[in-house]
Amino acid sequence: MQFCMQSSNMAAHSSRGASLLRTLLIRCRTSGPGQTQLRCASYVSAPLPPGTWSSQLSRMSHRDLYRLSITDPDRFWGSAATDRLRWVEPFHRVRDCDLRTGKIGWFLGGKLNVSVNCLDIHVEKHPERVALIWERDEPGTEVNVTYRELLETTCRLANTLKSRGVQKGDRVAIYMPVSPLAVAAMLACARIGAVHTVVFAGFSSEALAGRIQDAQCKAVVTCNQGVRGGRLTELKATVDAAVKVCPTVQHVFVSQRTETPAVMGRLDVPLEQVMSQQSPICPAEPLDSEDLLFLLYTSGSTGKPKGIVHTQAGYLLYCSLTHQYVFDHRDGDVFGCVADVGWITGHSYVVYGPLCNGATTVLFESTPVYPDPGRYWETVQRLRITQFYGAPTALRLLLKYDDSWVKKYDRSSLRTLGSVGEPINHEAWHWFHSVVGDGRCPLVDTWWQTETGGVCIAPRPAEEGAAIVPAMAMRPFFGIQPQLLGDQGEPLSGNGVSGALCLSGPWPGMARSIYGDHQRFIDAYFKPFPGYYFTGDGAFRSDDGFYQITGRMDDVINVSGHRLGTAEIEDTLDEHPAVPESAVIGIPHDIKGEVPFAFVVLKEEFSDDPPVVLQQLRELIATKIAKYAVPEHFLVVKRLPKTRSGKIMRRILRKVATETAGDLGDVSTLDDPSVVTEIIDAHELYRKQRGAEEEKKKK
Repeated sequence: MQFCMQSSNMAAHSSRGASLLRTLLIRCRTSGPGQTQLRCASYVSAPLPPGTWSSQLSRMSHRDLYRLSITDPDRFWGSAATDRLRWVEPFHRVRDCDLRTGKIGWFLGGKLNVSVNCLDIHVEKHPERVALIWERDEPGTEVNVTYRELLETTCRLANTLKSRGVQKGDRVAIYMPVSPLAVAAMLACARIGAVHTVVFAGFSSEALAGRIQDAQCKAVVTCNQGVRGGRLTELKATVDAAVKVCPTVQHVFVSQRTETPAVMGRLDVPLEQVMSQQSPICPAEPLDSEDLLFLLYTSGSTGKPKGIVHTQAGYLLYCSLTHQYVFDHRDGDVFGCVADVGWITGHSYVVYGPLCNGATTVLFESTPVYPDPGRYWETVQRLRITQFYGAPTALRLLLKYDDSWVKKYDRSSLRTLGSVGEPINHEAWHWFHSVVGDGRCPLVDTWWQTETGGVCIAPRPAEEGAAIVPAMAMRPFFGIQPQLLGDQGEPLSGNGVSGALCLSGPWPGMARSIYGDHQRFIDAYFKPFPGYYFTGDGAFRSDDGFYQITGRMDDVINVSGHRLGTAEIEDTLDEHPAVPESAVIGIPHDIKGEVPFAFVVLKEEFSDDPPVVLQQLRELIATKIAKYAVPEHFLVVKRLPKTRSGKIMRRILRKVATETAGDLGDVSTLDDPSVVTEIIDAHELYRKQRGAEEEKKKK
């Protein structure tokens, strides 16, 4: 298959493009913002010649680059896509987007293959460069995988999928621990045009089944068992239970992570055995820029998880750029993102971003405290990791241990630290920066979402020498235009203001839809504030114009970096025959960031033995969703606070749960205000009982 970098018409305009860009930058430096926008809009976009974009970038200030990305996004992104990606057929239009209707398209008419951009082009240049370092559960047992080896494994797996009838457009569920084979499975799907949906290997069989059913997956790729923190998890057994109610699944490909043989059934295919019989060469399918690359399910404010749709070229380009410039990636670095591949962070900054850039990326299979609290830093020393990207939850856990667990290891290889998944608190930020990074490594607190595809707001890139404000995401990335809106949808101007965080223009990495329900996509992200992408988060713009994320504005809570829809937990609770209704809210937690707090009403015939019912509810949620979704607190109440229209006033429940009920605000809209006193009394009794239990444990 012949791949080309650009079209003949692009080449014909390349020198003119470079000249225009230089002229444009001079104009941008000498004009005011309003004048710049008018002048930039008047130019005809033309990309740069191949290979020049990065060199031009290195000579421009961050301010000029950001201004260019906003005032002439066609030129900025078109040049980047031409230079950084290998195309089978060139795109003829940079974008066609309308945020009012949820219409999003980038690099229209172009064809490429993501796996070729992540593997083949690097194998051509440096086949023996290490692509993956698999940091297995037991320290010191890491496995290096070169780009050549990863390409061969990907091709064998792709041919295995094809041999069982998996074709372009088919959906494939991947339910695996962090491993090279999980990465190869993702890239194998990308190579043949199948659509992968990676499901976190901690989800229950019912949660897995729901995602398989929604995506109508044709196949599942899994392992016999998972290994994490010295413990085994029965992944194949979970898949077996799930596929019983998933008639679309025709094959289950089973890898052997441990020596324990999997019990094989009618649908099961022994993955390594079949792969060994396949060719290590698999032609890459040319795919349209807007063909589906993957689905990733995330919780929303309704009970049903939503399959976020990401497509090919725009997502890959955005991952590549953000990986390089947010984290200051350079050739020879070892990029250490410790996220699971089941989350968007693992997709964008363990797999697609680093591999597109030809980086060496770490696959971390273990936990922060196995076999001891020094695991992260021993790994940094042994693998000579240059960028460390982790979650505030893990940092809050580790800072409770003595600093000697950090300082006993050599961390001099570290150059950049990163935080992801939730806002980082000041204590964790300062510990991460001063103890782990010895005060010398820039710490980038990154804000982004499954829906955004990659980092949108972060302290870097910035002007050389620019300060980083602790615990603040600060600056928008190229092409990102944050806007704070008030309660009535009015733009909030100036600094020192808080509001709903929206983004006022499209960017290549953004999600394209919710699988099978585009109207839900429009309703969730574009209808609340017409003309804007609504993030669901609130934010504060400081006096210096920097952005700080203040948390979710909808009924979604963030538990250890994992988004959970409270409605999803409530729906599960209400399935129990003892529970006529419930309400779940999120409350702060020292380590996990937030945890669910469940207010549960029990039917009269079950009210004599609440502990038994509550234990059943814990087991129900662990089975139907995941263990991390089990509420930290259950409070049995006689009734819930409701308005006259029947809406539960969660604001009051949140005040009670956080022990700030002294300031309940207006309760005049409640159908019966006396319910508040009942709930406060019940919570006070619960608090005393819990305190007594903790004292008993200490003794």
